[in-house]
Amino acid sequence: MPVYLDHAATTRVAPEVVAAMNDCLRDPLAFANPSSLHIAGRTAAAKEREARTTVAGLLNVAPRDLIWTSGATESDNLAIIGGARFRAHRGRHLITMRTEHKAVVDAFRALEKEAFEVSWLSPGPDGMLDLAELVDAFREDTQLVSVMHVNNETGVVQDIAAIGQLCRERDVLFHCDAAQSVGKLPLDLAELPIDLLSMTAHKFHGPPGIGALYIAPRTGCSVQPLLFGGGQQRRLRPGTLPIPLIVGCGAAAGLAAERHDDDLRHVRGLYQQLWSELQGVPGLHLNGNAHSHYPGILNVSADGVEGESLRLLLEPLCVASGSACNSQSAEPSYVLRALGRSAELAESAIRFSFGRETRPADIEFASLTYRQAIGRLRALLPAACKR
Repeated sequence: MPVYLDHAATTRVAPEVVAAMNDCLRDPLAFANPSSLHIAGRTAAAKEREARTTVAGLLNVAPRDLIWTSGATESDNLAIIGGARFRAHRGRHLITMRTEHKAVVDAFRALEKEAFEVSWLSPGPDGMLDLAELVDAFREDTQLVSVMHVNNETGVVQDIAAIGQLCRERDVLFHCDAAQSVGKLPLDLAELPIDLLSMTAHKFHGPPGIGALYIAPRTGCSVQPLLFGGGQQRRLRPGTLPIPLIVGCGAAAGLAAERHDDDLRHVRGLYQQLWSELQGVPGLHLNGNAHSHYPGILNVSADGVEGESLRLLLEPLCVASGSACNSQSAEPSYVLRALGRSAELAESAIRFSFGRETRPADIEFASLTYRQAIGRLRALLPAACKR
């Protein structure tokens, strides 16, 4: 049985979440359209409100400030494209980082084709944004900044409080892709200066296909819709709501709130175990920041190792070579290249990501498998390449 260490890509739906969704699917009335006024519609609407309230509680926001979406990709697009278009009459300059998720990068690329100007900020070698560079990038016509909380490849945690404050001082919208942190790290949006925040349930043991966009009330719903239809959700994201998926998202959020401290302590222990066992490997490089990081992600590269051969030898492990959304590409990770990694090191990168169900025995097996694979590949190198 392969060992699953790819929780940054997706997580298994928790049994408690499956049970909640099954109860909803079996309910003789909850299948109805929640916009309907009859008793079945009211039953479905009540389940939606309960889940919305639970997710809002996880983030410490008002329930009405959440917009249900199909996941973080849609939330990112709605926030970035919708936010930029909403403010286009005020200015057309936007700021983001080169290490953002593809959903963010491609949304900004699309806006560049609409005559928006984007400043692409590069991180330091440890993946962190230099706040001085952000300050220098601001212009009078800057309208939106997008910086993710936890990087999906390296686990680097950006200082979103400081970034948000810089944006707020200039009346610039701040969007944060928090797909990798909601349900894993504490997020108090009543305190953080964040205007738009994307999340998705499948990253914290909820079902795929459901996510949300938080829109701070101070912004006055400052996004233009990308979809048009029945007018649901204040016309910002119309369409009949998928009640079973929403119920699953709510159940996963409730579990995340209940188990937060235990989950974080658990993945921190797994990270420390694996990193301590791998540090003895010669020529190993940690990709990211050793201090400002989410401990559920460990990304390493190795000298003198061909990436494709390494992945073949790691077949017993479900791990990633970069982001799952971009791993079908033969190109080295653009995130690691932005950190200054050589093409060879970026190509040899492996991301281990841990979750609630990962056991210390899984880490021990992963460490042994990885070290043996590195040893086998280096044994095949010509003697001149080993020096």
